[in-house]
Amino acid sequence: MRLSERQRRILDFVKSFTLDNGYPPTIREIGKAVNITSTSVVNYNLDALVRNGHIVRDRTVSRGIRLSDPGELLGPSGLVKIPLLGRIAAGEPLRNFADAFDVEVDTIELSREIVPNAKDVYALKVKGNSMIDALINDGDLVIMRYAETADNGEMVAAWLTDREETTLKRFYNEGDRVRLQPENQTMEPIYVDPSNLEIKGKVIAVVRQLS
Repeated sequence: MRLSERQRRILDFVKSFTLDNGYPPTIREIGKAVNITSTSVVNYNLDALVRNGHIVRDRTVSRGIRLSDPGELLGPSGLVKIPLLGRIAAGEPLRNFADAFDVEVDTIELSREIVPNAKDVYALKVKGNSMIDALINDGDLVIMRYAETADNGEMVAAWLTDREETTLKRFYNEGDRVRLQPENQTMEPIYVDPSNLEIKGKVIAVVRQLS
């Protein structure tokens, strides 16, 4: 179905805003950019873009708009921007981890060779040395794809709900408990009850921090 001029302007703004900032605009930011004062009118046109397959929406967050084809965010240099959501402890778990797609954050640029599909991809900066045997050092960036489940042996960002802490470890489901295994022979694994664990993403790439 052909887009109206207003819908085309909204789609173009979503693309340019996301490319510039690394996260999508809010409903009010869209309305301001295209001179629509009513949020219901913005929502109507966004729903039309959803029906036409241009975007997907998560109404539970304020920045829940994503392009159906993340490749459209690639700039002329072949780089794609992804959000840098903060630090993740690879030694002692880091407090107050935020799954912050919903807020304004810093971004980094990566080539499409590293991230062929940017959907639900974000970066975290590693703090600590518990993953050094996997060649992940303090200060490196781990590139994550958001996921809520993992297979044994996969490297995950694990949110420990009872401690309100997060950590980067290898995931092993041992039935009545989950083992979060460091990649450092000097460190012991963390054992948690499955009910106290939420997976926030799986590592898909590592960007080395050169000294």
